[in-house]
Amino acid sequence: MELMGCGTALVTPFRRDGGVDEPALHALVNWQIESGVNFLVPCGSTGEAATLTEQEWLRVVDVVVGSAAGRVPVFAGCTHNATHEAVARARKLTGIHGLSGILTANPFYNKPGQEGQYQHFRAIAEAVELPILLYNVPSRTGANLEPATVLRLAEIKNIIGIKESSGNIAQITELLTTLPRSFKVFAGDDGLALPILSLGGAGLVSVASNVIPAQMNRMVHSALENDWAGARRINRQFYRLMQAHFWEPSPAPVKAVLAMLGRGEDVLRLPMVPVTESTRRKLERMVGELGMLAGVAPTGEDLRMF
Repeated sequence: MELMGCGTALVTPFRRDGGVDEPALHALVNWQIESGVNFLVPCGSTGEAATLTEQEWLRVVDVVVGSAAGRVPVFAGCTHNATHEAVARARKLTGIHGLSGILTANPFYNKPGQEGQYQHFRAIAEAVELPILLYNVPSRTGANLEPATVLRLAEIKNIIGIKESSGNIAQITELLTTLPRSFKVFAGDDGLALPILSLGGAGLVSVASNVIPAQMNRMVHSALENDWAGARRINRQFYRLMQAHFWEPSPAPVKAVLAMLGRGEDVLRLPMVPVTESTRRKLERMVGELGMLAGVAPTGEDLRMF
């Protein structure tokens, strides 16, 4: 299956006792696929991967792969700031039959330079045969992966693309104009999806699609099919919701919305905490106005601005 279109950076549902809610995760995966989402990314930052034990992390990936059952690709988050540990974890993922690939972010906290990042990502790629998606998210990791370094990494056969969350449109434009066309560049921010797709991006790894999977999928595919009027209508309708998911540290707002939709408990693991009551009230009003609380979100033909 070609990796393209709208992918969801899945939340990890937790029970009220703090354990991983496997039935809710299974249901979330099915809803995503039934809504048309093209691929799934468990255990990224939206999935609170940093708070999972290694056993839980492997189990979450296994549940997502098993629930997807080959219907869509699954790229598992696998990030660590010690290269030897990132390599060891990547190797453990190869034991999950049916996993499509790995998403791995810049080493965090260490703030390595370009050569350090190159060698880090190269070591991971050479340790496994699985396809690798790089993940550039300097706001979280403290390190930016520059286009010249991505160009070097693109020469490694199983590094197939990048999720770009730098927010730097000039940098992303440079990537899209210098990389081989076979190398996939995915938007990593919902609010920048359309600009990046207009420049030649392959798709979006979305937070918002956790709660509006059909709508985000339709927006991305409208853009990929050059229906820019349709893509802009959907973007205009849901842009405030996309932004609302970051009113407080993610994934607290999106988990609050999922709980409103009856799709999981509003439970996070420390140091993440649920949204404040004032934010919850604003989110509730917004999703109510969108028709989501009634279980009927507006279609692309029934769009309006707040």
